[in-house]
Amino acid sequence: MKKIYIFLLLAPLSLSMSAQQTYDILRDIEQNNMQLQALRKNNEAAVLEVKSQNALENTSVEYSPFFRRGVDGIASSELVVKQGFDFPTLYAARNKSGRLQQEALDLQYLTARRDILLEAKLKCHDMVYFNKVEELLQQRKKNAEELLALYNKRLEEGDATIIDVNKIKMDRMNIEKETAEMEAERMASLQALATLNGNHPVAFNSKEYAHTAISEDTPEELAERIMETDYMLQQNETAARVSEQEVKVTKQNWIPKFEVGYRRNTDVEASSNGFMVGASLPIFSNARNVKIAKAKQAGAQLELDNAKIETENQIYALIYQAQNMRAVMEAYDIELMYNTLDMLRTAVEAGELSIIDYYGEADSIYRNLHSYLDVERAYQNALAELYKNEL
Repeated sequence: MKKIYIFLLLAPLSLSMSAQQTYDILRDIEQNNMQLQALRKNNEAAVLEVKSQNALENTSVEYSPFFRRGVDGIASSELVVKQGFDFPTLYAARNKSGRLQQEALDLQYLTARRDILLEAKLKCHDMVYFNKVEELLQQRKKNAEELLALYNKRLEEGDATIIDVNKIKMDRMNIEKETAEMEAERMASLQALATLNGNHPVAFNSKEYAHTAISEDTPEELAERIMETDYMLQQNETAARVSEQEVKVTKQNWIPKFEVGYRRNTDVEASSNGFMVGASLPIFSNARNVKIAKAKQAGAQLELDNAKIETENQIYALIYQAQNMRAVMEAYDIELMYNTLDMLRTAVEAGELSIIDYYGEADSIYRNLHSYLDVERAYQNALAELYKNEL
């Protein structure tokens, strides 16, 4: 087997049809995921609610009939039609706040979408890993069955002992046990993908990771670039701007609210018409509301500062993890291990090596091959976490 090389490029590597399967599944999950569908509908409702916050108040219509002794029917009546409105600057401030709230809703959706697709991609990584382990186990099983056939023949000829045959049978038994355990985990991951896909079945047979590449920039440069595109940080930043704008809106609530209207009074002899002008003065309540808005702004800013610290530390941890996993992978010589297995097999078949000694060496090599697959998955998972905002 050729040695596997790790390419370190910023853009994703060109995908084979096998690796493309991961992106096809992610595309389907984006469309079929029930949580994302619900969030899209909820955001539509929330946007309409935000827009309604800055609409004019409902027009008020009042009609009052009056009755008087000695007069048949209605003696007089009053019709009042009123419309209330805020000062124009308050509408402008609320309009800006509404745009920021809609931006926050969009970022909330993008963050949820990112997290769900990341979860799905990590499940796809599990599937690739299980398929690779299965391939390795199948190689081991084929090798064990061929050795068992050889040693059964030698046992009949008196060139081997029952202990040799039993050793091979126990190896095959262990392989079957590991295969069954791996298959159970594989089916669980398939079911998890189906759940993310709106309970639609998912087929996955890829043995290749949909590589996300890491750049050769310094950790500081890479961390800065990733933080600039992080949806969660953008969401927190927008929330801080929303709270800041809400303080400005609340401060303007001291401006009187105005009412204009039309009034018509009628009686049995004559009628009169007139206009109404009124105002309400929020003298006592606004100071308290401003304090509440400022406290919310301070809390949003603290949440943003904390999110920056947590995100930055997480990014550096992932960068160092990816670098370490890459170094470990490069330390494995896959070609050497497979060549050694071939030589051990040849030595056993030639009678130059006992089956006990063969398994003593081969088991160690197979463990290293399995360990390589573990490290490879951890490396790909770290890269997926780093570049999750590109999903």
